[in-house]
Amino acid sequence: MTEINTDQTFPAEPGAVPTAADAELIAAAVRAAGRGLLGRESVAEVVVLCAVAGEHLLVVGAPGTAKSEAVRRMAGQLGGRYFEYLLGRFTEPNELFGPVDLRGLREGRVEYETEGMLPEAEIAFLDEVFLGSTAVLNTLLGLLNERVFRRGRTVLASPLRICVGAANHLPQDPALAAFADRFLARVFVEPVADSRLEELLEAGRRPAVPAPRDGGPGLLAAVDRLAAAARACDLDEATPLVATALRRLRAAGVPISDRRAVRSQKLVAAAAVLDGRTVASARDLWVLPLVAPTADAQALARDVLADLVEKSANGSLVHAAEELSRSTAARAERLAHAGAALLAEHRDLPEGRDSRLRLEAALREIDAGFDPAALPAALAGIRAELVAAVSPS
Repeated sequence: MTEINTDQTFPAEPGAVPTAADAELIAAAVRAAGRGLLGRESVAEVVVLCAVAGEHLLVVGAPGTAKSEAVRRMAGQLGGRYFEYLLGRFTEPNELFGPVDLRGLREGRVEYETEGMLPEAEIAFLDEVFLGSTAVLNTLLGLLNERVFRRGRTVLASPLRICVGAANHLPQDPALAAFADRFLARVFVEPVADSRLEELLEAGRRPAVPAPRDGGPGLLAAVDRLAAAARACDLDEATPLVATALRRLRAAGVPISDRRAVRSQKLVAAAAVLDGRTVASARDLWVLPLVAPTADAQALARDVLADLVEKSANGSLVHAAEELSRSTAARAERLAHAGAALLAEHRDLPEGRDSRLRLEAALREIDAGFDPAALPAALAGIRAELVAAVSPS
């Protein structure tokens, strides 16, 4: 059994200094996880955001919308001890938390064997999370909130960075409200739009590439260094902006409890360090719609915060930043990254294969969203390279 330790933070390696290089390392893992996940890249990105923030994530969507696949891929990239379980009405607590230690029981002690189970996981994914019994959810409540597992005589500090819960819909039972509130960030997943069905079908024909199970050396350590940087992040510039945003949300009827308001700052700080900065700013406000509790409330949040998030963007989490802010800055960031990836792929293609159609599609998307005479500098450079790539030799 893991040694008991009541420290709920995950310090970086001794002497390690979080740098923009860690953000780049995580950004590469995010891109790898999202490859081929049409329209689900933002789910993988918010998993990382929450892991750095030390908060839990709820993913809500109909069956068959690749919720689980996105989470599994990102967990595979990050590495660490992973636990996954599909909950049901008859799930026993022992299935999640471990069986009773029979040797201790013979001696009159009620203790639990937690090795390989949820209390010792660093990343967890619980599908159909609201279907658990009262006994399961009550134990989970303490584990998620305090990162401490208590059952019988067993008291164990959990190394859990993030728990991702998935559900087909939000619970209607008021008794589940306290448990649901432990998931600060929420992502609502819809089926792929009809206009992208050709892309979906093409992606579905490609052979599945299994995600690495250990994520390679140093990825979880990089998450911990970024998490430490987020805890030390300078929020002075962002605090008045966050307060203004929260007042607007409450005035618009979006229910934001005091606890969620305070914890929203952790998402802002995590966004800043994942963008390679130690000072949060207006660029990081795109995360705030994530704390709105329903899909309708998030749509309303994007509307009422439109002017506050117009400069929001993130170099590591390009899809989530664009989807949640709808800002031109975020869109430019995403298009620049997508264009650079396409150009790299084009250069590496064997002779005889042509990616011209995809390059032309990227050009059309850039020109449809931006005046070529007023492009952001980074995107202007990518556009010029795309034009050169599709021009006849």
